[in-house]
Amino acid sequence: MNELAERVAVRRGLRYGPSGQLLDVYRPAAPPGGRRPGEGLPARPLLPTVLLWHGRPADNRAVLASLATAVAGHGMLVLVPDWRTDAADGGWGELRESLAYTRRRAVEYGGDPGRIVLAGWSLGGRAALATALRPSAASTDGWRPLAVLGLGSNYRSEDELMHPTVMEELTCSAATPIPVHLHHGTADAVVDVARSREFAAALRRRHWPVTLTESDSDHSGVVMAEYDRGLGRCRGATAEHALRAGETTARLIAEAAGVRLPVGVR
Repeated sequence: MNELAERVAVRRGLRYGPSGQLLDVYRPAAPPGGRRPGEGLPARPLLPTVLLWHGRPADNRAVLASLATAVAGHGMLVLVPDWRTDAADGGWGELRESLAYTRRRAVEYGGDPGRIVLAGWSLGGRAALATALRPSAASTDGWRPLAVLGLGSNYRSEDELMHPTVMEELTCSAATPIPVHLHHGTADAVVDVARSREFAAALRRRHWPVTLTESDSDHSGVVMAEYDRGLGRCRGATAEHALRAGETTARLIAEAAGVRLPVGVR
């Protein structure tokens, strides 16, 4: 991971909207061929853009730092915002702000605002899928992501801050299907892998293109993190199963964004 981190540039603590919340931006440290802005060389192609939403607790963007670094290392621009998962509106106001910022500012960081993949972990994954099923949830103009990823999420949960459930959204959604990619750890003790299996089957019945990937990891492993009892929160993973599962997620995001990775790349 240290070698990978050297290939990734990070800007932390950028304010993204009226709420005053912060986000971090990850991108390749140097574009292919060594081209850099302002060097007078031909403009390089814009990078696929990834908006990555964390789950509980609130303002927990740091938990996704290792995953964001891995994704950026595969040649993508990644934005990771904080958001109040415990807000009265379920956090939707800040999620909308983060999406608006990404669409408006991606090009400044070398990203393509026309190729945005939306991904979320746990509660963030439910919000990402709700956005795909009900475009008005996160924008006023019917915006759709290139693809959406749900990571270790419970699509049937009746959380009062995220109502209706994603499964209920699916039954009444009139949205045009877009690619959906689900990733879940088979050792997840927080959200049973059965929830992703059930949701994938429901998507297929309604003719949504969907893939389900299962890894021998746990709830935080799918985002390259692990729970530290001493800290009382998650931190970057050190366990091999979580490192493998996190890299699987990074590859899934890259593939959803249309990035071709060499066989065997890590």
